[in-house]
Amino acid sequence: MEGLTYTLLLAILFLLLASFSPSDAQEDGIDIYSLTMDSRITSRFAHTTITSHVVNKAERAQEATFQVEMPQTAFITNFSMIIDGVIYPGELKGKTAPQEKYLLALAKGQHVQILKTTGRNLEQFQVSVNVASTANATFELVYEELLKRQLGKYELMLKVQPQQLVKHLQIDIHIFEPQGISSLGTDISFMTKDLEDALTTTQNKTKAHIVFKPSLAQQQEEPGKPDTILDGNFIVRYDVDRTSAAGDIQIENGYFVHHFAPAHLSTLPKNVVFVIDKSGSMAGRKIKKTRAALVKILDDLNPEDHFNLVAFSGRVIQWKPMLLQASTEHLESAKTFLSNTPALGATNINEAILIAVRMLDEGDRKQQLPAGSVSMVILLTDGDPTEGETKLQKIHENVKALVNGRYHLYCLGFGFNINYAFLEKLALDNGGMARRIYDDSDADLQLQDFYQEVANPLLTKVEFHYPDDAVEQLTRDSFRVFFKGSELVVAGKLRPQVLDLLSAQVRGQSNTQDVNFQTEVNIMNKEKVFQDPEYISHNFMERLWAYLTIQQLLEKAVSASGLKQQSLEDRALDLSLNFSFVTPLTYMVVNPSKGQGQSQLAVKPVEIDHGKVKIEQPTRTGRIKFRRRKIVSQEPAELESRLSPLETVLPGISTSPSSVPLEKSSESMERAPHFILSLITPENYKEVLCVDIKGSSLRPLTLISDPMQGIEVTGLYKDFLDTFSWFQVSYRTLELQIYVTRDSITVIRGHGQHRKSDSYQWQKTFFLGFPGLKITMENNVLLLTAPEKVTIGLVSLSHFTNGLHLFVQNPIYFSQKVSGILGQFYQNLYCSPFKTDKMKLRVMGKTYVITRKSVLDYQNGEESASMPKLLCWSLEQYL
Repeated sequence: MEGLTYTLLLAILFLLLASFSPSDAQEDGIDIYSLTMDSRITSRFAHTTITSHVVNKAERAQEATFQVEMPQTAFITNFSMIIDGVIYPGELKGKTAPQEKYLLALAKGQHVQILKTTGRNLEQFQVSVNVASTANATFELVYEELLKRQLGKYELMLKVQPQQLVKHLQIDIHIFEPQGISSLGTDISFMTKDLEDALTTTQNKTKAHIVFKPSLAQQQEEPGKPDTILDGNFIVRYDVDRTSAAGDIQIENGYFVHHFAPAHLSTLPKNVVFVIDKSGSMAGRKIKKTRAALVKILDDLNPEDHFNLVAFSGRVIQWKPMLLQASTEHLESAKTFLSNTPALGATNINEAILIAVRMLDEGDRKQQLPAGSVSMVILLTDGDPTEGETKLQKIHENVKALVNGRYHLYCLGFGFNINYAFLEKLALDNGGMARRIYDDSDADLQLQDFYQEVANPLLTKVEFHYPDDAVEQLTRDSFRVFFKGSELVVAGKLRPQVLDLLSAQVRGQSNTQDVNFQTEVNIMNKEKVFQDPEYISHNFMERLWAYLTIQQLLEKAVSASGLKQQSLEDRALDLSLNFSFVTPLTYMVVNPSKGQGQSQLAVKPVEIDHGKVKIEQPTRTGRIKFRRRKIVSQEPAELESRLSPLETVLPGISTSPSSVPLEKSSESMERAPHFILSLITPENYKEVLCVDIKGSSLRPLTLISDPMQGIEVTGLYKDFLDTFSWFQVSYRTLELQIYVTRDSITVIRGHGQHRKSDSYQWQKTFFLGFPGLKITMENNVLLLTAPEKVTIGLVSLSHFTNGLHLFVQNPIYFSQKVSGILGQFYQNLYCSPFKTDKMKLRVMGKTYVITRKSVLDYQNGEESASMPKLLCWSLEQYL
């Protein structure tokens, strides 16, 4: 506890993904004196190195936290720290157990997770170490990614949030594209007129160099003040020249990459069925944003396109019985249908998708759809199926059998209360892809952006062909559809016997016509292109091939099972280890030094199938470190003599003892108490206090309030139901609130205009991680755990004693200032000598008689038809 009085944690939180914890003052804390971000992009393959140098200017040791945000598609390749002259490299290892086992270990607190999902399509890498007074520390993180062409542009995004002035801050972005750079631009969210001079761009036909190097004065939000204006996104977008319709082939060190994105092709007509979830959970902003987006999407349909709308809850409603052409009359009718679609009811995903697929079948059978057109189903849902067929495996089988490889299914998951792994598998197995739509104010724009990616199909049945004796170990070389604004990429290894030339042929279909593109390149001339070390990383083409191969193997593994899935994952694991990539099959161990605490693991976050994950709850009994507040088994005589009669303290509480033995009494009276509180006792005792609320209150009750811990728990009690209608747990310093009712869980982050919320249903298992707080769910128990804080469990029972319940564990972390209806029991407690089944208890000037009872123990949830029993001291608290 002593360290808390002087340690003002801060940061180097930075970067490109860089974000730094706010620092109190550079003169007496962690000072970031250098921060550099260097990205080298060669043939779309980006190699990014982030380096931060800090010094501890305080008189005591301080904790420095290096925090980097990077794209989810990137693979970390290296991390190292130099602390006071000693190098501590990260160590890459292959996983020896399924992903859920690592989540379990992290949830239990056995290790510290240093790689987490954060914002949209971002992951956060964070390492914390102690830095001695006047000592220096250097952090360096390296990661790689293949930039994907979307809507006609490649994009590299760096998030810059140093949160303090940095003496030397520089961003360098080197781009080398042998095809030629056709367009180049930057989009910097924090750019001001004063910062314009800090940004320079030099460019020739094939190379570009962007430098951002603001001075200390330019970084200041206001002259003379320490606040920095650098807070936001640094984005670079570019595209390349395309002189050959057959694409461009580049060769380096025995490997090649073939980029294919022909221009000047006609857009193919499409047939699309929009399948829209209108269940009760879509009510409010979700359904409004969905309607707004679909109105804009309908306006973007081409006249030759055909479409239909399917809205579903527990039952399925069709706008029209068949697909219709996108005429003005039909579009207006569809918009009217959307405006009259309320959100209520259950979720019947299976029937909705099957009806949409049958519509496409019927249109094909009756030859109502244009020849050579592309047919697709776009599903938008925010939850798991609750009506009709609810078994995910069966839904998957039904859809795959009916689609039969003929159409494209795109699955959009709204928010986080979805089984994204199921949607991803469903889409990948049926020629499409999955995408998460974030439940924010721009949800309609996210939907529109996704639609634009698939709005303009140009080619179908695209296949790449190379001489068999020239290449080997190809990545994916056949694609069902090519969309305008995207790019198809194939990489491989040249066989040793290839001498001078490499030829390639790309075949596809445009409307009903077969098309054939051919090209041939000189291998030696192509390899000469990549001889400038300033613009490339060593063996970048081989690493690009490995990156793309791993990504595609993991994608195939999603749809596979059994031995085939194991074989795909084994191949991906071997490549990950050989090329030092942190992938879903590997992890990096960071051990700063002995005595610095638990191992820090970089485990790449992945979407997990709800039905396959079983995250056990962390151990709920903590070692007592101190007993500043404790139960004293014998109350001092001077206090005993002044005890007031119970009836005068709490009128209406019955103190008459039970007339039957405890065992028989408990059998007839066993119930689930409102609250189960672990008490702080002398080491020989493990006592539990069960509290039930009696009486009535029109206002929410303050159950626990601890200003030192920054925790407040409130709830609303309904006396006529003898249960709580809601609980809310607030973590003030973390700006997090967890609000639960019988039916739902809402996690609220931030406040004011930055306030965001996500809703979840009570379900068997899930895990959420936030900086400073872990939320785990199993068997309808929501467990809130945080370092050096009390553990709070929230339970929704559907059997036994219905309703919401709450329990408290690890109470040693409460401060002396804790208060509230429950918090008072963590002040000094005095009790008379223990009797058979009753005890007199005094706290905060009040005296209670508590009775030994057997109650239902819900701390492990509803695991079976029966619930275990707990022997506790029972107290009724009247309002």
